Amino acid sequence: MDKIRYGIIGCGSMGREHIENIKAMGGAIVTAVADPDDGSRNQAAALLDGQAKLFEHHADLLTSGACDALVIASPNFTHIAVMRDALATELPILCEKPLVTRIADGLEMIERAKPRKAIVWVAQEYRYMPPVAEMIRLAHEGQVGTLHQVAIREHREPFYPKVGDWNRFNANTGGTLVEKCCHYFNLMDFILQEKPTRVFASGGQRVNHLDEKYDGRTPDILDSAYVIVEYPSGARASLDLCMFAENSIDNEHVTIVGAEGKLESLLPSGVLRFGRREDWGRRAVWGQPSGTARGVSVRQVRDTNIKYLGQHFGASYVEHQKFAQAVRDGLPAEIPLEEGLRAVATGLAAHKSIDEARVVALSEVLPAGW
Repeated sequence: MDKIRYGIIGCGSMGREHIENIKAMGGAIVTAVADPDDGSRNQAAALLDGQAKLFEHHADLLTSGACDALVIASPNFTHIAVMRDALATELPILCEKPLVTRIADGLEMIERAKPRKAIVWVAQEYRYMPPVAEMIRLAHEGQVGTLHQVAIREHREPFYPKVGDWNRFNANTGGTLVEKCCHYFNLMDFILQEKPTRVFASGGQRVNHLDEKYDGRTPDILDSAYVIVEYPSGARASLDLCMFAENSIDNEHVTIVGAEGKLESLLPSGVLRFGRREDWGRRAVWGQPSGTARGVSVRQVRDTNIKYLGQHFGASYVEHQKFAQAVRDGLPAEIPLEEGLRAVATGLAAHKSIDEARVVALSEVLPAGW
């Protein structure tokens, strides 16, 4: 096909982000958008210079014949209803994270998708951020030896406002560790190439949204947490999340530690640090300050092919390129439904751990065989 015709379901901030990426990518065009909110729909139309068909209901978009592929970016809790209809078509689907807010909904999606030929790709763009992608490449090449630890820190601003403030309540989002952090849990799994077995977490709502009221209700989304994830090999991963710490230079920090070295990625600076233990051992001098970067290479990683940086340092652009290539060439999804659901399960296990103050096995959240 000369140009892939995209339909966007959900035209809030993330839906419009997808529109901007598709416009910048080339070889693609947004021909239809659907959203029940007039304001979101009109904002999307403005980005498209009135050239796309506008629909209030996603079902009308699906039957319009105007699209070759779908992007689903509606609120988390609506994904299951939209996907029931979308999976009944033969259109390739890119579905925003988190895939679902409940495990049962994700299992249903997987069953509905089994007869399909067209791909379903879960948007988890963090692995495509250039410095993160480069550190993963080095780690998977064995540059730091057997992998033992992954540490992710995000110190950032509070949740942004959404239409109707739907993201202020766990019932709509799945909880912060699902809504915000499924990216990171998927990244941990991808780096370590394993499936998680146990989760222990501590967290709460300490600062954000406590003075807000919606129909008499106070938001219940947590704003800070520590999460430890264990894997079958004995490798471990950790998440340090704080959403009232926006006064940071690099608010996202990903670290991979192997038996032979360490990799660090910092965003938004785009810095990648890489050091091997043998380099330190050979060059170290007793009495040298421990923070001195001996034997550590430091460089910025940029991808000059990215034409739109957007909200995710160009990662969404890279993911859209890969999705489009998969659509054209009949390739499998790089992030299938199963991976998207497993990331949600880790987040739900972390919330359960916080609520019950104990270690939670993934087998308590996912059915046998996962």
